[in-house]
Amino acid sequence: MSLPKITRLPPARLLGSIQHHCQQLLLPSITPLTVPRRAIIQSEYRRPGKPKEDKLPWQKINFSLSKGLDGIKKNFALLKKEFSDRWVGPEGKPLREHMLEQTRVIWEFRGPENLEQWVVSSDSEIGGQSEAYLKLSKNNNTLFLYGTLNSTPPRDGETRYSGYCTMRSKQSLASFDRKKYYDWTNFNTLHLRVRGDGRPWMINIGTETYYSHMKDDIYSYFLYTRGGPYWQDVKIPFSKFFLTHRGRIQDEQHPVWLDKINTIGFTLGDKADGPFQLEIDFIGVSKDYAHTEEFAYEQFKRNPEV
Repeated sequence: MSLPKITRLPPARLLGSIQHHCQQLLLPSITPLTVPRRAIIQSEYRRPGKPKEDKLPWQKINFSLSKGLDGIKKNFALLKKEFSDRWVGPEGKPLREHMLEQTRVIWEFRGPENLEQWVVSSDSEIGGQSEAYLKLSKNNNTLFLYGTLNSTPPRDGETRYSGYCTMRSKQSLASFDRKKYYDWTNFNTLHLRVRGDGRPWMINIGTETYYSHMKDDIYSYFLYTRGGPYWQDVKIPFSKFFLTHRGRIQDEQHPVWLDKINTIGFTLGDKADGPFQLEIDFIGVSKDYAHTEEFAYEQFKRNPEV
C-alpha cells in the first residue's frame, strides 16, 4: 500500500493500517520474552548425585499417641508459664530488675540437657571428610567442640570447595511450636568465655527474616582464640557484626535486629587441616556504657538528597 492511498483513508482505518504495517516490519525481529527462573542458589541444597525425596509431607510425620500426649502436656506447661510471666515481667523477672540488668547469661553448659539446645554439622553432609562433635567436660561445667577439619572436596565432579565445621543453637520455641525470639535491645555487647587452640572462628547471629530470600542472611564477626591453658573473656559489640549471605559479605549493611534474635553459631573454615578444639564456659550479653557506637560500617543512600 502506497503512502498516497493511506492518506486518503478515514482516520480510524488510517491508524489501523499503519499499526498493521509496523507490526509486519518489527515483530519478526523481536524475540519472545521469557520469565527468569528462580536462582539455584536460593533453592534447597541437595548433594550432587543424591536423588530427590518423593515422600509427601505427611509421610514424614511419626504418628504416636504417647508422643502426642507428652507434647500436649509440654505445650500447656509452656503456655501457663507465658501467662504467669506477663503478670510478673519479661522472662519472669520484675520490670525494675529487667530495666537495670547489665549482664545476662543466655547459654551455659552444666548438664546433658544443655547439649540438646545445640546441633553440629560439617562438610560430611555434602560428601566431605571433616568431623565435629560435642561433649561436656569431666566436671560437667564447660562444653567441648572438637573434631577434625579436612578441606579435601568430595569427588562428585561439582563441589569445588570443602572443609568446614559448625555448631549452632536450636530455634527457641514457645507453646505449640511458636517461634520464641531473644530480645537483646537492653544490651550492646556479646560476652563469651572461651578457651581455644589458636584457630580463628566465625561467630554467626541469626535473626528473624521477612522474605524467603533472606532466610540465609546472618550477621558475622571474627573470634580469634589465643591457645594455651588460659581462658579468654571475649566482648564483641553488636555494632561490629556485618551482614552476610551464605558466606558472602553484602554491599548493603545495617545493624543487627536485636529484638528478633533466633540463633547463634560458631563456624571453623580456616583451611588448616587437622584436629581442632574449642571450649566454651558460657555465652551471654552485657551492657557496656562506654561503648556508644551505633554501627561500625559506612552506609550509603541509594537516592541521596539533592
